[in-house]
Amino acid sequence: MRRMDTIEWGGVQVTRIGLFENAPLTPAHFFPGTDPAQWQADRSWLAPEHWDPHADRVRIAVQAWLLRSAGRTVLVDTGLATDSARTGVPAGGPPLLDALAAAGVAAEDVDTVVCTHLHADHVGGNTVLAPCGERVPAFPRARYLFSRADLEFFDPRTLTEQPGRSAVVYAESVEPVLRAGQADVWEGGHVVDENLRLEPAPGHTPGHALLSLASGGERALFVGDVLHSPAQVRTPEVSSCFCHDPAAAARTRARVLHRAADEKALLVPAHFCGTGAVEVTRRGAHVFLGRWAAFG
Repeated sequence: MRRMDTIEWGGVQVTRIGLFENAPLTPAHFFPGTDPAQWQADRSWLAPEHWDPHADRVRIAVQAWLLRSAGRTVLVDTGLATDSARTGVPAGGPPLLDALAAAGVAAEDVDTVVCTHLHADHVGGNTVLAPCGERVPAFPRARYLFSRADLEFFDPRTLTEQPGRSAVVYAESVEPVLRAGQADVWEGGHVVDENLRLEPAPGHTPGHALLSLASGGERALFVGDVLHSPAQVRTPEVSSCFCHDPAAAARTRARVLHRAADEKALLVPAHFCGTGAVEVTRRGAHVFLGRWAAFG
């Protein structure tokens, strides 16, 4: 199901570009070390949007976030590729460019593409297949923001983690952007504009990033895959099976959750279903879900 809802935080307009939702794995497989009994205990707020208790499958969304900030159009992540069949690499959902067009945005309108990290479901829409048969940047005027740590980690010449699949993703979704000279490589932090800043959030991948928004007294944290399910708010020590360094991911998750609570910042993960973004509160060392965002 595609969702497309817009709200404003300070001077930034944010549109959720929902591409599709699925339920790929059981909680035990998705989150090694999770307690299945806790999911049952939390059924009242996890089901049905975040967990299908009948099939025992975690529900996730694949989506992008479109930000209109300081006169610029910023796209956060680009979903899965949909225009080519690639061995061992997932594809699916409607084409991102069609979804953006439905929101009134053409490819030429996008100024900045933020890649929170370089997994297939976050960079698949970075490029399109040109008539010549080569892949080219999907957004011809945009600067693409890549973290140096992720570029170095996923470089096919040195990669050892899922080298076949990741090499294809790199070749199709990253290398064409580098070749076109449209990449800006950052490390340590990067100012996107007066409202938006990229910061390191390692663990899920070595160069995973979060995008912080601060405008007109409003705050939000676009945290990519720091969280995959609201169940992790209760148990931040439990990382997903897709995390490169589960222990580092857990440390980052705890830090980000505490920060979101302390700053009263809306938490915007990449894969939450439902309204897709949520406030959190803090009592001592424990963080709790608060109000869901007013999308839709």
